[in-house]
Amino acid sequence: MTSMPPAPAHVVDHLTPKVWRKANRLLVRKALSEFAHERILEPQLDTQRSARHEGHCCYTLATPAGGTVYRFEARLMALHHWAIDASSIDCVVGGEPRELDALHFMIDFKQALGLRPEQLPIYLDEICSTLYSSAYKHLKSAPDSRALIDADFQAVETSMIEGHPAFVANNGRLGFDGTDYRAYAPEAAAPFSIVWLAVHKDHAAFHCVPDLSYEQLLREELGEETLSRFHAVLTAQGLATDDYLVMPAHPWQWANKLSVAFAPYVAQQRIVFLGTSADRYLAQQSIRTMYNISEPHKRYVKTSLSILNMGFMRGLSPYYMSGTPAINQWIKDLIDHDTELRANGFTILREVASMGFRNHYYEAAIEADSPYKKMFSALWRENPLPLLKPGERLMTMASLLHTDRDGQPLLPVLIEASGLSPTAWLHRYLQTYLTPLIHCFYAHDLVFMPHGENLILVMDGHVPVRVIMKDIAEETALFNPDVELPDNIRRLIMDFPDELKTLAVFIDIFDGFFRYMNQILVEHGVCTEHDFWRAVADNIRAYQDEHPQYRDKFARYDLFAPSFAQSCLNRLQMGNNTQMINLADPSANLKIVGTMANPLAPFAPSGPATPRAASQPLAEVAP
Repeated sequence: MTSMPPAPAHVVDHLTPKVWRKANRLLVRKALSEFAHERILEPQLDTQRSARHEGHCCYTLATPAGGTVYRFEARLMALHHWAIDASSIDCVVGGEPRELDALHFMIDFKQALGLRPEQLPIYLDEICSTLYSSAYKHLKSAPDSRALIDADFQAVETSMIEGHPAFVANNGRLGFDGTDYRAYAPEAAAPFSIVWLAVHKDHAAFHCVPDLSYEQLLREELGEETLSRFHAVLTAQGLATDDYLVMPAHPWQWANKLSVAFAPYVAQQRIVFLGTSADRYLAQQSIRTMYNISEPHKRYVKTSLSILNMGFMRGLSPYYMSGTPAINQWIKDLIDHDTELRANGFTILREVASMGFRNHYYEAAIEADSPYKKMFSALWRENPLPLLKPGERLMTMASLLHTDRDGQPLLPVLIEASGLSPTAWLHRYLQTYLTPLIHCFYAHDLVFMPHGENLILVMDGHVPVRVIMKDIAEETALFNPDVELPDNIRRLIMDFPDELKTLAVFIDIFDGFFRYMNQILVEHGVCTEHDFWRAVADNIRAYQDEHPQYRDKFARYDLFAPSFAQSCLNRLQMGNNTQMINLADPSANLKIVGTMANPLAPFAPSGPATPRAASQPLAEVAP
């Protein structure tokens, strides 16, 4: 059974005037910062005012007609990053102050945002939902940053506040009502049961890695007693158990999509409701992935969840599911046979099994890629707990960007607790995170989507000792078209122009994660901006010196180039906020707007780099 839903009045308990003002101020700050970063908006330097903080300047941003003006203080950092002081923002309309309102902000600049008339209401809906969840997260009781550095893996997972650091509308979750939010949002941390269905083999298919089978998976995930009970449900209806597969579904998906859009299959007993799980699950940050808290060493379960969030419905394609285990196994074999990656400790959580149900009505009606074809699939992912050694613990890498509701970021506290100097800590972190990703790029033409939510840090004494990559089959690409692959995993190959391939590092790592990490470290006095990017450059130079066999590739894909193309996520989302990704044309998913100066360019190697000792203080690496 799922948790009891809250009474209708309680779904808005967190919407108080004070927390709503805070949520709006923070989201306006993010909108100003990210839209200015993507050059959607162009704030102007205000030389008539003096900034309160050293290193900051005053800026203004006026609406096209000039009747509304936003004023704020910011530090302009590497990668055209606007570090804005939230408390400094004010809004003046016709000479009179107006309370900050994120929805007003989007309407003020709707022309610059470029949203088509039919898309604007959807985007405003997403902004309102993002504010709703932000208010909840800033009001709920949760461990602060100092407590989180020693907290349980799932306590860290459910305490994250910001979501994706780049997307402004990052908690849309359109389709959830207030009760659903309390039941299934990751930050609500409400345990729930998943739904189990029998699906006829005429419409469904199962695939798994070589060291697993369908029977073994169900025994380990459900147990013989539950399986017998499910089989009894089928036989009681005169159905042959051998004709069916047992498949999980998210309870929201069952109630809101499958029971209605798949009603013909339910009526024809091609889908049969079996019951709900005895085990209880928690939604992860990726929301459609569920972690078993009743049996914490069991596998993750990931299912289709047809809510609109950050540019597309969170479905799973049954066509992709057919190749998912094979792709995972191919990548795992590659990693296991690579001495560099083995020595580093880098590994992945395999998606070991998958199921997909094909709705022939929608397939016959719709030729193109569509969310309607992705409403009923599931996969099982390995659990990271068995990979731990004594004394080790897990944290989502997203936590390195986390700031608690009192404004304390976790990262400086974590570095302080480690007992290492900032240089030493950064050296260890970059060695565990950046080095294997750079190696995969140069040695194997293999890239992942290595943002914070997709990485799990293995920590020992508050220091990362290795990383575990997840979300493999949907977000991995191979840039070498000449690699011989079986047909069912050839979709790994992405045909990108050479000049765009380095964006897998520049955009996904530097712009997508390091940009924010740098701001936290600089603003809280942990290191200077120069020190941070010097550490990144040293890590890459050391790798290149240790691997001269890739010298030609280092020159061809130069990570020390003066500049690189800027690819913009908010522009991508606002270009089509219901289906922003075109799977048939990956390069079309890049919204390129000019270039950005590369913060590594000043550290371009003129000779061999010398790996720094882990204990060397920051002051000694400054020029």
